[in-house]
Order: sequence, then C-alpha cells, then structure tokens
Amino acid sequence: MLHSDSPTRITVISASMGAGHDGAATELTRHLTAAGFLVDRHDFLDLLPARIGKLLSGAYLRLLTWAPAGYQRIYAATEHERRPNPAVRALLRGAERRTLATVTPDTRAVVSTYPGASQVLGALRLRGRLAIPALTYLTDFSVHSLWVAPGIDAHLAAHAIPAAQAHEQGAAGVTVTGPMTDPRFTPADEGERRAARTRFGLPPDTPLALLVAGSWGVGPVREAAAEILGTGVALPVVVCGRNHALAERLRADGIAHVHGWVDDMPGLMHACDVLVQNAGGLTSLEALAGGLPVVSYRCIPGHGRTNAAALDEAGLAPWIREPDRLAPTLTELLHGPRGRAQREAGLALFTTAPGPVPAVTAMAHSPLSAVRPGRQSSPTALPAGTPDLSTATIPSQRRPADGRAGTPGPRAGVRPARPGRPVAARAAVDFDASGLPTAVPADASTAVPVEALRLPVAGRFAARSRQARRRTVLMVAAVAATLSLGVGAPLAYAYGESPGHHFGALTHYLEDDDR
Repeated sequence: MLHSDSPTRITVISASMGAGHDGAATELTRHLTAAGFLVDRHDFLDLLPARIGKLLSGAYLRLLTWAPAGYQRIYAATEHERRPNPAVRALLRGAERRTLATVTPDTRAVVSTYPGASQVLGALRLRGRLAIPALTYLTDFSVHSLWVAPGIDAHLAAHAIPAAQAHEQGAAGVTVTGPMTDPRFTPADEGERRAARTRFGLPPDTPLALLVAGSWGVGPVREAAAEILGTGVALPVVVCGRNHALAERLRADGIAHVHGWVDDMPGLMHACDVLVQNAGGLTSLEALAGGLPVVSYRCIPGHGRTNAAALDEAGLAPWIREPDRLAPTLTELLHGPRGRAQREAGLALFTTAPGPVPAVTAMAHSPLSAVRPGRQSSPTALPAGTPDLSTATIPSQRRPADGRAGTPGPRAGVRPARPGRPVAARAAVDFDASGLPTAVPADASTAVPVEALRLPVAGRFAARSRQARRRTVLMVAAVAATLSLGVGAPLAYAYGESPGHHFGALTHYLEDDDR
C-alpha cells in the first residue's frame, strides 16, 4: 500500500479498438487500485473530435474484414516511420485538448495502453503542456513505430523482445516489467478441467483446441476451424466474440462447439488443451498464464503477423506458416515434450518480472522537477531489480528472412533501412488472402554490396524526398479511405434497413453498434 494520507491519482487511457487495449487497461487499473491508487479511466476514441474515434473503430473492423490485404499495406507503409505522417498527426492533434482535460490537478502520472494516446501524450510533454510523467504500457508483443512516441518518459514491455524493438526505435525508459492478466487465469487441475468441460457441454476426454478470433471475430476463422477438425488431432472449440454472423456460419459448416462472447474465459481455457490464436494479443498471455500451450495460425494482417513472429522467436508460441504443419504441431503441443516446455516457458513469464505497477509507482512518486520528457527521471526511478533498458545496448531480436537466429549487434558492411529492421526482411515474405505466408523467393537472402546502394548526395536526397512524398500521399489517401469506409458502411447498411432514416441509423452506429 502507499504510505501517504491521500491516495495518489493515476490516469489510464486506453481505446476500444477490439478488447485487447481495454483488457490491459482494466488489469492495470485493478492492480493500481489494489496498490492504493485512485485511477481515472478514459477511452481515447472518445477524446477524438466529432466522434471520429467511433468511425475509425468501425472502419478498422471493416478493413480487417473486407480488405485485409489493404490493411496489411497500410500497416507495412507505416511500420518503419520515425514519426506519424502529417495526416495522422493532424488527426491526433485534435485530441490534445480533451486529453489534457482528463488529467486533473492532483494526477501524478498518466499511462497509455494505446499508441495513438501515447503519441498525443508525448507531444504534450515535449511542448511543456503536460507536467507529469507519461508512460506507455506496450500491449503488443511486437512494436509498431506508432508505439514509440518522443516525449514519453517510460515504455513498459512484457518481454525482452518487444523491449528490444522499442529500444531500437529510440524509445525512452524501456523497462521489462512482465505481463499482467486477470488472476483467474491459472493452470487447472484434473478436477477443474472436468468440471469446466461439463459446464460448457464439451466431451470429457477428447483433446480440445480453443480457437479464438478476438472480440470482433475477424480473420480466416472458418478455414482454421475446418482445418483443425480435419487433422483429427483435436476438436475445435471456437470463440467468435461479438461476430454473430460468423458463429452462425461455423455452425452451418458443422463445427459443433461454437461460442459468441464468453464471460468465463478462464473456465473455457481450463476446459481446453491448446489455444490457436490469430492476433497475438491479450488472449495469448491469458492462455500462457493458464498453462495452455499456444500456437499462431492464419494470423490477421499487420500486428497479428508481427506478434506471431515475436511470440515464435520468444519460444512462447510457434507460428504455423503452412497448413501441412498444423497436425504435427498440434500433436507435439498436446502430447510431446514441446508442449510441456512451452507451458513452463509461458508460466515463467509471469514469475520473472513484477508487472508494470512498481514502475508506474516509481514514476508517480518521482519529484516533478526531476522528470523531463522522454528520459528516465533518475537512476533510482525504477524499483530495485526491475530491468531498465534505457541505457543498455540491446542486440536486435529480429530474425533474418531465412528464419535463422540473427547475430547480436550490428552486422558489418550492412546498413539497415531503419534501426532494427533488416533490408531483406520486408521484401522476402508475402501473405496470401488467408493469412498464410507464401514461399520466400530463392534470392531473398542475396547480399547487395552497400556500395551498390549508394547514390550521389543529391540523388540520395531526391530519392528520399520522393519516397517521403509517396508515403505521405499514400497515408493521406489511406486515412481518407478509412474515414469514408467508416461513414459509408453504416450509411449503406442504413439504406438497406430503413430508407429515409439514414442519418438516424448512422447516429445509432456512432452511439452503440456491435455489428
């Protein structure tokens, strides 16, 4: 508990883009409250002007559902940016006033679990408009460049791999705090397992593979469920979130055990033997805390694929890249030593670091005069024993295109396109419409001498300028298309349901729509 007469106030800003960011914020809030803090929670989407946040959320869902390849291109185009492009910066700038309003005079620190909120908080810190420490709790296992915001005082990571990725991109105060999940996610004994299977109407002895597609139920879930069933190794138990149409289609496909939104996910995990996931978010960490082996398969574009790669590299969850590897991998995880090893590795993740609360506590208790934007306030700002990577030299955790472990440290004679991002890594792998990686070209690892890439100074400047203009044009078009999709989709739905009441239906969509 805190030793003060009045509780210290912390602001936590999340975003209702799916359930992962909010889930992390919920657990952080619960742990901070248990430690004696007063916590104010806010949804960053509500802080954007003119209800744009709701439109963005709806458009993001529709991009993942209708145009996954387009979303992958947008994600890849922004993955290496050192700062948001002008279109994104203009959008985020509109949230600054409302974000400042969430910070009351007695607040001592603000924590973000969403990259857009981190960008706004960092900008406010750099301009001197926010005087208290701002921290980012990295909820993904891979770190997109939007997660790293200049001005943020500390970046808290669940594992050394996302910590290294954040550090390579210039993040300040990078600290491995370990993950944090609901305490109900614990390993089940045989009695709890059988009771859970009875409660969910599941067969008592058949191996069960829990297939989860997030709160929105996105991705090639039907294909994955059919392929799990076809292996004969395990019976799929599918959680569709709020995607009721997906649940109906799965039942029509002959999948016997299909659920919508499940409140008792700890119980359902107790009933199952392995988790098959496609996004690498909070659900994966919950399964690891519950002693379930985890596998990534048919991952959604963008963060789903980069998270799968990071979990695979960490030895926490294999990423199945080819359908013919599904049956042998499930067999190994269910019945072989690989499954036992991964259970042990997953459980160890929760015992080797204290979680983010000690780091938040230290920053909240730092003298405000000692806290400067974008750097650790002092060597003693973090609790003893917490790994602080703000001044450490961290070897790259990224794998080369051939999948072999990389050599720590810089590679002689090779200049990466961006820090920590090998040149060949992006071009070597592509994905089909179902989310499976396609074959790596035979010449993907062919080395190109640095001299061959060098242009005269004027030529290099012109090339960079052209690339920057192309990226800016691409992202302006992407933002416009995304907003158009967010508005157009509910209007189109309204036209089909109730002609003459289009804007009433749009208002309903903005207020509360789970479609």
